[in-house]
Amino acid sequence: MSRENLLFGVIGILLGFIVGFMFASSMSQKTQTPASMSQSMPSDHLPVGGQNAGGNPDQVRAQVTADIEKARKEPQNFDAQVKAAELFYRIGRYDQSIEFLLKANQLKPADYDTVVSLGMVNFQAGHFDPAEKWLTAANKMKPDDVTVLEGLTDTKLQKGDAKGAEEAMAQLEKANPNSDELPRFRDLLTKLKAK
Repeated sequence: MSRENLLFGVIGILLGFIVGFMFASSMSQKTQTPASMSQSMPSDHLPVGGQNAGGNPDQVRAQVTADIEKARKEPQNFDAQVKAAELFYRIGRYDQSIEFLLKANQLKPADYDTVVSLGMVNFQAGHFDPAEKWLTAANKMKPDDVTVLEGLTDTKLQKGDAKGAEEAMAQLEKANPNSDELPRFRDLLTKLKAK
């Protein structure tokens, strides 16, 4: 192998690492956990989203397994249910996340963060009817929560409920007229009405 070919090979490998790192970094920044889930987590929970969990992968896996087992063995432990829900959410297993959130909601029906999380996770799972139910309940608890209003508007648009979407959007405009989501919602509503 010539010196020139070796140099091109090393440059190619380095470029691959750089592009891969940039891609992974940008994807981890785009991965979002509902804010209410991360806010309701106990202080000892594993890092959320793209944060580095640190340590040995086997230790992390063992800790995750232990946390899920704890939730199953302690069905009356609210924090354990929320933690298990968050862990399943992070790996995209929304139905399992919903299962634990429902248990948490049974333990503390008035816990706002759990109600919001049930709406958001159902939305992510494509379960728009339950998402609407939970987001509507959260909206009744705190009518000016912009995140909930954005989720409720989006849910109603996904369901094809133009009238409901208009009502939720009007409430959103009142709560935050500068919401970054409003232009997208207006566009989707116009398309929905044109059908």
